[in-house]
Amino acid sequence: MAKRTYDVTVAHTGRDLVGECPLWHPVEQRLYWVDTRRPALYRLEADGSATTWLMPSNIGSFVFRRQGGLIAGLKQGFCEIDLESGRVTDIVDPEPDLPENRLNDGKCDRLGRFWCGSRDPTDVNPGGSLYRLDRDFSVKKMDSGFIVSNGMAFSPDGKTLVFGDSRGETIWRYDLDLDSGELSNKRVFLSTEGLPWRVDGATFDNQGYYWCALIGDSAVGRFDPMGRLDQIVRLPVSHPTMCNFGGPNLDILYVTSGTVFLSEEEKARQPLAGSVFAVHGLGVRGVPEPFFGG
Repeated sequence: MAKRTYDVTVAHTGRDLVGECPLWHPVEQRLYWVDTRRPALYRLEADGSATTWLMPSNIGSFVFRRQGGLIAGLKQGFCEIDLESGRVTDIVDPEPDLPENRLNDGKCDRLGRFWCGSRDPTDVNPGGSLYRLDRDFSVKKMDSGFIVSNGMAFSPDGKTLVFGDSRGETIWRYDLDLDSGELSNKRVFLSTEGLPWRVDGATFDNQGYYWCALIGDSAVGRFDPMGRLDQIVRLPVSHPTMCNFGGPNLDILYVTSGTVFLSEEEKARQPLAGSVFAVHGLGVRGVPEPFFGG
């Protein structure tokens, strides 16, 4: 396993219940993220403060929309978010027969389609599925049988989707046909059975390595294309939740974290839990996240 130097700073001091989905806006040059449980959407401003948009239900993930605003996965389904007015407009609920389910981890593929996984609220029932929201707002179920959908990331060439089940202890790798949007050749990429951590939110760097939050183990891990651990980045909180690259050169790894997993004693020992961290000096860059709509 490679050993490299790096520097961890606090990008925003907060107490998010479950921070998730750090996403860098390449035009605005600003970082957005969510607290799934508050629920709220945040934008980091130049002075270190955060602009806040409260959400009507739990928000799992979002992507920027080419024409402005956001497309997001909430408990009520896929929605549009107008940042000027704060208005949230329903698009489609992919699971109207499962009202307790909610959309969780999601990202756009390289052609601007929004992929998002759902989850059951119990942490034990494999009632979640993977959906693809196309640019015309039609939705298609792509896979199913997940307890907590997590770990989603598209490879730099767009031909591989990594996605899995954090509570099911398995992350899979799929081949993606970009033209048709269809998946094939599902195989195990990572198994976390028996390990002290689970895979949470993830991304790829421009070298084709997979980065994911190692929730429960105070770290982010970098994995090679075969799923072998290549590097560990240690953090001052036990429950990092998601990572993504940002900054003008996409060479800063932003990492969200949460407090909902901690006892009161643990919260006192981890005063930075729920903050957003910035990791500098990793020597790699990320891949620009596509906007919805291409």
